[in-house]
Amino acid sequence: PFLMPVEDVFTISGRGTVATGRVERGQLKAGETVDIVGLTEEKKSTVVTSMEMFRKTLDYVEAGDNVGCLLRGIAKTDIERGQVLCKPGSIHPHTKFKGQVYVLSKDEGGRHTPFFNNYRPQFYFRTTDVTGIITLPEGTEMCMPGDNVDMDVELITPIAIEKGLRFAIREGGRTVGSGVVIDINE
Repeated sequence: PFLMPVEDVFTISGRGTVATGRVERGQLKAGETVDIVGLTEEKKSTVVTSMEMFRKTLDYVEAGDNVGCLLRGIAKTDIERGQVLCKPGSIHPHTKFKGQVYVLSKDEGGRHTPFFNNYRPQFYFRTTDVTGIITLPEGTEMCMPGDNVDMDVELITPIAIEKGLRFAIREGGRTVGSGVVIDINE
């Protein structure tokens, strides 16, 4: 199903709000409805009235295309980088998930010290960073650089996530780990 992470948003005078990004999967035709998901609890729906790629108007876009989508009835303040446009009902915003994580070693540019429960780094999904709080598995006191660990994460804002989505863990602008969503916890 269609999914496009929003990278940028701008207004074209007299036409409306345009969201740009690279189509991650699926396809979309002009005139179809999409959901705007992430960063808020409630999702919004809108019609994509037209699409452009390299200043050419398209009837149809597909995975891999870098496009601008003109959104009907959406103000510039209604949508932002970090959200996704998607086929209605296909993806939902979540704050809690289980992740399988590799923590970079010191030699790989990661942390020099372990981290503990309630560590609060940034989780980078697609186009945006969100702070999350880590809960390590029972019996695991700390996580050392170079470790692989399954952890529960609670994000401070909901993001459009699903099983299999990859993410980076960042701290102070540098990547300290990478992982994949293995389960959504409601």
